[in-house]
Amino acid sequence: GGIEAETLQTLKNIESVLKKVDLTREDIFKCTCMLVDIKDWPKMSKVYKSFFNRKKLPARSAFAGTGLALNARVEIECLAKVR
Repeated sequence: GGIEAETLQTLKNIESVLKKVDLTREDIFKCTCMLVDIKDWPKMSKVYKSFFNRKKLPARSAFAGTGLALNARVEIECLAKVR
């Protein structure tokens, strides 16, 4: 599906985990994005911004690496505040 589809699915998976502990995407305050190819940053970033759809996006950092789980093109780790 490409980097856009993988990014969206990753974020939906995170949202699913958050729901299990009564949190939402609004509770996320920091994300670390790991990309196989840093050239995918603009496309990944577009999906990221669209997913959160708020003025103040969660802080984020990104880096490129190899060997992501399940041959993924992107991994996203998020921190969320507990209510």
